[in-house]
Amino acid sequence: MIKTDSVFKTTEKLETSLKQEFIKALKNEDFQKVISDLDLREDVLMKYTTRLQDCSNEKHNCLNCKGLFECKNAVIGFCLTPFKNNNTINFSYVGCHYTKKEEYKDNVVLFDVSKEIKNATLSDVYKKDKNRVEILKKINSYYHNYFTDNRDKGIYLYGSFGTGKTYLLSALLNEFAKKGVKSTVIHVPELLRNLKESFDSDYRERFATLKTTPILLLDDIGAEYLTVWGRDEVLEPLLHHRMNENLPTFFTSNLSLEELEKHFTISKTSIDMINARRVIERIKKLSEPVELTSKNIRE
Repeated sequence: MIKTDSVFKTTEKLETSLKQEFIKALKNEDFQKVISDLDLREDVLMKYTTRLQDCSNEKHNCLNCKGLFECKNAVIGFCLTPFKNNNTINFSYVGCHYTKKEEYKDNVVLFDVSKEIKNATLSDVYKKDKNRVEILKKINSYYHNYFTDNRDKGIYLYGSFGTGKTYLLSALLNEFAKKGVKSTVIHVPELLRNLKESFDSDYRERFATLKTTPILLLDDIGAEYLTVWGRDEVLEPLLHHRMNENLPTFFTSNLSLEELEKHFTISKTSIDMINARRVIERIKKLSEPVELTSKNIRE
């Protein structure tokens, strides 16, 4: 009997302590807001007072936060959040709007290209240059028609060095990324250079990604050191697959299609010329050529 009374008193003391902590926490308006959203009985809420205080503190930190660089929460970019689960509470870290704003970038996979194009946006594109009018119209048209039955061809964007070709098309891909559309950007010279080094699983996975990615940008095609094998066993099968599957494909190059065909014609034999023409025809089926003669923005 004495033992039972002792347990009872200990339990009663614990409950009193929990209630006191809960009453003290209620003086905080942020805490009040957090528990009011849960709509649970007080005796249930009391059991989670400390954790709910953590939630209210992190929620308060988010109110005037200017960005991830000044996040004060335990997990940067996330806020500890309570969720009602029948008559109990579950807790989870929920990404803040700054984190969610950056999540779209994961929809663009980059291989051997500058990571800076992850931040490319159409709003930052220099629009006062009249030489950019045509490509901006094409980009706008492609974006608005992508989700319709009247989807445009991809774009073969060519022109002199440093005119921002990769940035322009990457900005378009980033806009699609915000809509949940995945894409891949790869630097063609590096792709073919890496093939000489190995045929390991990493390459096979990469090539499979290039064949099946919803949108592909082949960057700087024509700048590679080309071999017959690279043309006929890599580029042609890749483009052939994407053409048959009607998968959007974009290109940037310093060469026009006529110049690119000469680049692909390696030995000048009739068979070689036919194979070079086959690759060009694939590119024409997949994309529409647009020349960009803007000034060199890298100077």
